[in-house]
Amino acid sequence: MPWAHRGQRRPAFAIDPGPGQESVWDYPRPPRLVADPRRVEVRIGEALLARSSHAIRVLETASPPTFYLPRADVRMELLRRATGHSYCEWKGQAIYFDAIDDRRVIERAAWSYENPTAPFSAIAGYLSFYPGRVTCTVDGERVRPQPGAFYGGWVTDEIVGPYKGEAGTGGW
Repeated sequence: MPWAHRGQRRPAFAIDPGPGQESVWDYPRPPRLVADPRRVEVRIGEALLARSSHAIRVLETASPPTFYLPRADVRMELLRRATGHSYCEWKGQAIYFDAIDDRRVIERAAWSYENPTAPFSAIAGYLSFYPGRVTCTVDGERVRPQPGAFYGGWVTDEIVGPYKGEAGTGGW
């Protein structure tokens, strides 16, 4: 498969995907949005925070996908706006949300692009969650977090790397 953003083949160090798998090195740059009808659930402890079959995945070279869920499928009463923001060269400014249950607050568990750039307008107001801070599943499979403190990619068995954020990937 072509290495989408450079018109080259997948780099030699990339893992070849098996049947039913995707290589992060086949994802494009700039990123692409893809509707995903699988059942996505997010929990804080035992509390169901979100459930959707209307997710949108953001696919970007070298990173596991991020799943964005429509706000209508998220229990917003379990979130509160956090301070600060960050900026993505593709999507624009992100805001953050803390997740709250009856026992704790998980800081910056989710983020959203309220007014993304035009190519990413489909995710305006949608939320994504850090799978290292809350429990996320895709069709019942527990998601593993993308390595690295900042990254929010969702690693499932279908995704092969190596991924940005792992040891030795600082120069990508």
